[in-house]
Amino acid sequence: MSLPNTVRLVEVGPRDGLQNEATPVPTAVKLELIDLLQNAGLKTIEATAFVSPKWVPQMADNAQVMAGLKRHPDVNYPVLVPNLKGLEAAIAAGASEVVVFGAATESFSQRNTNCSIQEGLARFAAVARQALDQGIRVRGDISVCLGCPYEGAVPTSAVVNVALALEAMGCYEITICDTIGSGTAGNTQAAFEAVAKHIPMTRLAGHFHDTYGQAVTNIYAALECGVATFDSSISGLGGCPYARGATGNVATEDVLYLLNGLGIHTGVDMTRLIAAGDYICQILGRPTLSRAARALSAKASPASTH
Repeated sequence: MSLPNTVRLVEVGPRDGLQNEATPVPTAVKLELIDLLQNAGLKTIEATAFVSPKWVPQMADNAQVMAGLKRHPDVNYPVLVPNLKGLEAAIAAGASEVVVFGAATESFSQRNTNCSIQEGLARFAAVARQALDQGIRVRGDISVCLGCPYEGAVPTSAVVNVALALEAMGCYEITICDTIGSGTAGNTQAAFEAVAKHIPMTRLAGHFHDTYGQAVTNIYAALECGVATFDSSISGLGGCPYARGATGNVATEDVLYLLNGLGIHTGVDMTRLIAAGDYICQILGRPTLSRAARALSAKASPASTH
C-alpha cells in the first residue's frame, strides 16, 4: 500500500500530557510550551480542557490559558469539553474547536464519565449541536478502541458503533484511541478498516499510548491503511488515570523521526521540537520519554572524556 505524502500531527501534550500531573504546572509554563510547539511548526495543539477543577485540577486555569495564547493565524487550538457547561465556558474563552469523546466499552465509560455509552453520546450530541450552531468545529475521540483495562479485547463492531454516532453528530474528524497502549499492528488495522467501511479514512485519526512499546509500530500500520492524522505528546507526556500501568502518549519526537525517515512531510522542525521537550521536562524535573530525542540530543552533544 502507498503511504500518505503528508501527515498532520495533533499535539496533545499541553492538555492530555499535563492533565495528570500531580503538581500544578503554572499557566505561564503552559503558554510557553504551546508557543514553543507552534514555533516548531505544529499546526494543531490541544490547549486545555474545560472540565471540573474538582476532577482535573491541572486544567483549572483553562480560561487563562486561552486568554494568554500567542495565536498564530494558521494554528488551531482545540479544547476538550465534557458537557454543555464546559462548552459554554470554552465559547466564552474564545475556543474555535472542541473535542468530545466516547468509549468503546461500557465499563470504561462508567469509570471515565460515570454514565453508559449511550448516555454519554446523548450528552455529546447536545454539545456538538450547540457548538456547530456557533460555528465551532467538533472533533470526536473514541477511547479504548484496541483494548480495555476492564473488558480486555474490544470488538471492532463496538468501535464502529461509536464512530457512527460521532459521525451523526457532525464531527469533522474521528480519532481511534489506544488509551491503554495495548494495541498491536493487527488490531490497529482491523479497527481502522472496519470504521473506514462507513467513514472515509481521510476523516480518521490515530491516538496511541506506548505502554507495550508498540505505538510507533501501530502508527506505521495505520499509515499503511491511509491514515494521515495522528495525535502525539511532546516527550511522551501523559497517561490514563483509569488504566493501571498505562504509560504516556507516543512521543511527538518519535513519531516525527518515523515520518521523516519515510519521507513524509509534516512541516515540523525536529530541533525546535526537541527544545520544546527539553523545556517542559526541565520544569517537571524528569527526563524525556522520547527515545528519538534522547538519541539525537546525545549525538549532538560533544563526546565526554574520562
